[in-house]
Amino acid sequence: MDTEYLTGAQAAAHVNGARQLLSAGTLHVRPATIHQWVRRGHLSPVGIAEDGRTRLYRLADVASAELATRDRALRHVTALLADTRQKPS
Repeated sequence: MDTEYLTGAQAAAHVNGARQLLSAGTLHVRPATIHQWVRRGHLSPVGIAEDGRTRLYRLADVASAELATRDRALRHVTALLADTRQKPS
């Protein structure tokens, strides 16, 4: 079984696909979010790319981190959507 490795930007793009579907297109994941997941312990880099500085992450680990943070992210989006619908125009 081949293991797919992603850079932070690629990981963010991969997560965006799932989150866009779940949040009706309102939630975006940036590479900075991937770095926050690392800082908070949700994700660990597994290596360095050939350029010598770009961190690499396993696709399966990115999916696990996305799942671990999804509920909180979607709660924020749901609250924001509800808030905008309640305000008079």
